Amino acid sequence: MTPAELSRTVLHAVRRAVDEGELSVTVPERVVVAPPGPGGCGDYATSIALQLAREAGRTPRDVAEILRARLLDERRFADVAVTGPGFVNLSVHSTASADLVGEILRRGRRYGHTTAGFSGTALKIYCRAEVRAVVVTDVVARLARSQGDLVRVVCDGRPAPEWKSVLGADVSTRGPRFIPDRSVTVCP
Repeated sequence: MTPAELSRTVLHAVRRAVDEGELSVTVPERVVVAPPGPGGCGDYATSIALQLAREAGRTPRDVAEILRARLLDERRFADVAVTGPGFVNLSVHSTASADLVGEILRRGRRYGHTTAGFSGTALKIYCRAEVRAVVVTDVVARLARSQGDLVRVVCDGRPAPEWKSVLGADVSTRGPRFIPDRSVTVCP
């Protein structure tokens, strides 16, 4: 289980607590999950209960206990503990790393790519004809494409042919008419 998946799982627990009326808070857009600090336990920890407590009108430990119950229901965790003032500590099953490796091997080069198709976003990225700018632009374009965005990269000059053959960077100096939702300039 990746930190991003852990984050989504904790966020889902917050949403369930709000939907069931046990917490009255605005559900955050994301939850930070990281290795626990000194004195923490488990594989990962989050301070989401500390962040929601004031708005919920409860102590952070109360909020953490509410989330703990929902996270234990997920059955993705070997243990969920509340420590300190209200940190939620997560212990993943011992097979979690093997499961992640299996998922990576199964998906191959498509691991990390969205399976939802076109995201609805068209992006045009401009860059200088300078090797670093072209490489950074190509990385940004590949990341955006992996998440379902339609991307066109335009270089302000003619890139050296070896940038594509050796580095694999794909840019064009002109192309078909393309109306992006937004444009980005990398390394102006």
